[in-house]
Amino acid sequence: MSKCRTRLLPLGEMKEDTMIAASRKPGQAKTGIQRATGLDYGEWFALLDEWGAPGRPFREISAWLRGEHGMSAWWAQKLIVHYEQERGLRPPGARPGGTFTVGTGRTVRVPADRLLAAVADPGGWLPGVALTRRPGRSVRFDLADGTRISVTVEAKDDSRSQVHVEHQLLPDAAAVERRRAFWRERLTELKNRLEKEN
Repeated sequence: MSKCRTRLLPLGEMKEDTMIAASRKPGQAKTGIQRATGLDYGEWFALLDEWGAPGRPFREISAWLRGEHGMSAWWAQKLIVHYEQERGLRPPGARPGGTFTVGTGRTVRVPADRLLAAVADPGGWLPGVALTRRPGRSVRFDLADGTRISVTVEAKDDSRSQVHVEHQLLPDAAAVERRRAFWRERLTELKNRLEKEN
């Protein structure tokens, strides 16, 4: 088997057709992986099938691609995700463990310290939701259903901040859509309450 080779082009040397080709789906001509590795998705999928990739853990497949074929970790991850989706082993949006994650955010016209304090006290914006705060520097919580949320706050300027919620370990794509709607509604309520108090 030949080793993969990649060559990064300076931004000024990238042509529009190169950027368009990099965004194409598996099966289309002149994909980024073909330029980076010399093989297209179909050829890689055949190699993965022949090697016995279905049922093997993500890390094992990645190690094989990187060790045996000289593929970069980035290309290995991209190839494995496309392969598992194409073979029906992973639904679109699924994490390697089979769970899903959804995130949403809002910009709020209050300073970051005030927004972070409000987020860290979920009783004011998540009434009735059972949470266990996780230790560490970020505001993270474990929910009673086994899922987890991570909340980050970033100052936009002295009077505005952005809050982002990421809900992890969701069981399926339907839960992603339900949680996305829930978090959008909760963040809008938090934004309205804090801006009204301001």
